[in-house]
Amino acid sequence: MKIFAIGMNYALHNKELHGTLLKPEAPVIFTKADSALLKDHKPFFVPDHLGRIDYETELVVRICRLGKNIPVRFAHRYYDAVTVGIDFTAREMQTRLREKGLPWEICKGFDGSAAIGEWVEKDKFRDVQALRFHLDINGARVQEGCACDMLFKIDEIISYISQFFTLKTGDLLYTGTPAGVGPVNIGDHMEGYIEDRKVLEFNCK
Repeated sequence: MKIFAIGMNYALHNKELHGTLLKPEAPVIFTKADSALLKDHKPFFVPDHLGRIDYETELVVRICRLGKNIPVRFAHRYYDAVTVGIDFTAREMQTRLREKGLPWEICKGFDGSAAIGEWVEKDKFRDVQALRFHLDINGARVQEGCACDMLFKIDEIISYISQFFTLKTGDLLYTGTPAGVGPVNIGDHMEGYIEDRKVLEFNCK
């Protein structure tokens, strides 16, 4: 099982972190180790040796069939369910790595850094690319987004990734985070929603 993630896929988040609304020339792809996956309401243990840890709430899709070099027009056939996930990021470490032009893996792919909610079949929604999602921490809404604001749409991302990696059943795709990222703390209670449906819930310890 592979965990793919997309960086810089919402314009306002790009401005939030980088001071620019510029759209990348192509999707910015990175991966997480399978040990990063955090599911079944298990707690997230905030790593105290990595500095500030930020939440990045994302719509996640589940790949449902084998595919390589997938045309955009057929990409919708290759995922069958969606949920909300959190791409936890060691922000200070990421900044240092960026400044040196180094890879992101250790600030993005550490254990527990890919929280994942309960899957909802794609067919339950009229248009996945119009879904709204949000994150509450301790009962207060802290981040929200709409898939319609993605710079690269889900089908485009799947097609692009499949030029380099063979997609397999069970692979996951974190599609990018909107503006509103922020730090998590020990004791925080996290709840993620697709529209009004709660699909993600866990505690930080």
